[in-house]
Amino acid sequence: MMRISEGTGVRLGSNWDGRGTNFALFSAHAEKVELCLFDSQGRREIERVALPEHNEDVWHGYLNDVSPGQLYGYRVYGPYDPQHGHRFNPHKLLLDPYAKKISGRLVWSDAHFAYRAGSPREDLSFDRRDNARAMPKATVIDETFNWGRREPRPSIPWEDTIIYEAHVKGLSKTRRDISPELRGTYRALAAPAMIDHLRRLGVTTIELLPIHGFIDDRQLVERKLSNYWGYNSISFFAPEQRYAKDAALDEFRTSVARLHDAGFEVILDVVYNHTAEGNHLGPTLSFRGIDNASYYWLMPDDPRFYDDFTGTGNSLNLTHPRVLQMVMDSLRYWVEVCHIDGFRFDLASTLARGPHGFDRNSSFFNAIRQDPALAAVKLVAEPWDVGPGGYQVGGFPSQWSEWNDRYRSTLRRYWAGEGHLIGDVGGRMTGSSDLFNRDDRAPRAGINHVTVHDGFTLADLFSYNEKHNEANGEDNRDGSNDNLSNNCGHEGPTDDPAIVALRRQLRKNQLACLMLAQGVPLLLAGDEVGNSQHGNNNAYCQDNEIGWIDWSGLGHEGDDMTGFVGRLTAIRRRFAQIRARQWVVGKKTDGSYGVLWLTPHGNEMTEADWNFPEGRFLSYVLGPMEHGRQALYVVLNAVPEPVEFRLPGMEEYKTWSIVLHTTDDDAEGSVHGPNATMQAPPRSVIAFAGQP
Repeated sequence: MMRISEGTGVRLGSNWDGRGTNFALFSAHAEKVELCLFDSQGRREIERVALPEHNEDVWHGYLNDVSPGQLYGYRVYGPYDPQHGHRFNPHKLLLDPYAKKISGRLVWSDAHFAYRAGSPREDLSFDRRDNARAMPKATVIDETFNWGRREPRPSIPWEDTIIYEAHVKGLSKTRRDISPELRGTYRALAAPAMIDHLRRLGVTTIELLPIHGFIDDRQLVERKLSNYWGYNSISFFAPEQRYAKDAALDEFRTSVARLHDAGFEVILDVVYNHTAEGNHLGPTLSFRGIDNASYYWLMPDDPRFYDDFTGTGNSLNLTHPRVLQMVMDSLRYWVEVCHIDGFRFDLASTLARGPHGFDRNSSFFNAIRQDPALAAVKLVAEPWDVGPGGYQVGGFPSQWSEWNDRYRSTLRRYWAGEGHLIGDVGGRMTGSSDLFNRDDRAPRAGINHVTVHDGFTLADLFSYNEKHNEANGEDNRDGSNDNLSNNCGHEGPTDDPAIVALRRQLRKNQLACLMLAQGVPLLLAGDEVGNSQHGNNNAYCQDNEIGWIDWSGLGHEGDDMTGFVGRLTAIRRRFAQIRARQWVVGKKTDGSYGVLWLTPHGNEMTEADWNFPEGRFLSYVLGPMEHGRQALYVVLNAVPEPVEFRLPGMEEYKTWSIVLHTTDDDAEGSVHGPNATMQAPPRSVIAFAGQP
């Protein structure tokens, strides 16, 4: 028998102090909590100890002979009364919400449900089977890590940030210049070949799809698939073990340190809006069995059911102070223990919900705002959920940046050939001030993207008009039907040289606009090498060649645009007006301007020009941030024919030199005089530097 004392409830989770381990678990409605200790394989329960004390809704105890490596779980006693929101069942071993390491994988069976599966009473029945043998276990760890004498944390201003969104496994799984034993792991993130590639692209920040511990849904496992993307969290502190060879936490921190050494930031995509436990018929794995009524939003008129703002069956209730504390503790943990530089919050509107919907003064926003550990990190919202009033693009506080889906839809429609969009395109290319210019926000508030993990890749955007998700096993019903894509005249792969050339051209145009637009650009990993998911626009369950990046295009002249992206990011660094900290304005009464919109004839645009029928040509000058610097003249021609245009005849600029031409690399560097007449080739982007 182990010696146990009351310990402390100040710090939740299992915390080893060098002599023993303190265990603390929040549950406001529990009647008893038992700590279960397991052998090193997690198969046999070797000790069960009731936590001796509880105060302020925290149950706690200290065991002086438990050290790192000990596997454990909890059994929590209380009423099983779903109709009043309570789902306690001590026959179910529960994962510690504060687990820093998870050992073992979930092996699905009906024993993981607190109710009797198949019973006509559904979740109102009660199941007495023990699920411990098939449950993953939390593990006591030693958090210490040698970061070296100094671990440089890149300090990259928001306006200089260029984000590269990637999946840990998918990024490197097929890279032949990374050793086979590292491919698909945390360690591969900082492999020399990967760092060299990131440098060639000119990106500053790698954003990783979720790495919090997650499980694979039963229905996917039965179809021999998995929750590949990782948006199925069951632990908010433990790095997912499947991306590591041994110690996931240390392997991840090692890669973070090496990426920092190379000058790159690391942002995590985090999923605090829901858990993997699903709806009222889901499994009891952790939160549901610890304190269902505290952790989740329940229907006020019938707390048997969940208020689901996420489309996953449940939503975490951050209005509860202990749930909010867990999220804040998790964020601080990743910053302080793992040196993470920022977070992208999945379905972030859910996190700020109160009893009356989305609340810009929510406890979550206020807690983030005052936390010194989070003051310097980057915060990015996916500013919507599926609940009422969930679409909140432009509605987040000034500390935040947000995914700008309006940029995505507008630029997709524009390069797909749709007319009557030049006004909207102009707004998206100059920071989307209509969405974000409020509450002292800056252009960096908008994260511009054309493609992300969810949807078509850039290659597929111009190869498919319809989704092709048959491999997901849902009869192609899943995924969006509104892709705003253009297959260029043929669905899927083709050898037709005209179609291949057009697809390449349109890819270049989208990449060019992304890097020329004010706001923060986000590039989907693999788009630079023509990665395709074969028309699958919802590859969340494809942990295979569909979901992994196909690097075969790397070094292939027709597919590899790594160098092209590198030139674009260099242009972005060269022209400060693209990275503006202030909103640009049109021509003022004194003649000064931030942006000057021009017709093909070189005249300032009028209202009639903006409303030109089926208009698909747009050109504008971004003035320099400082007197004597170069201006930037951008020409966007989505017309399928050449368009003649005149270079700006502005007294302050002596020459205009081409810095970007998406249809003619050889034209770059050529110098032209004011008022010179030129042709914009069909579907092209050209940019000129105006020399004072």
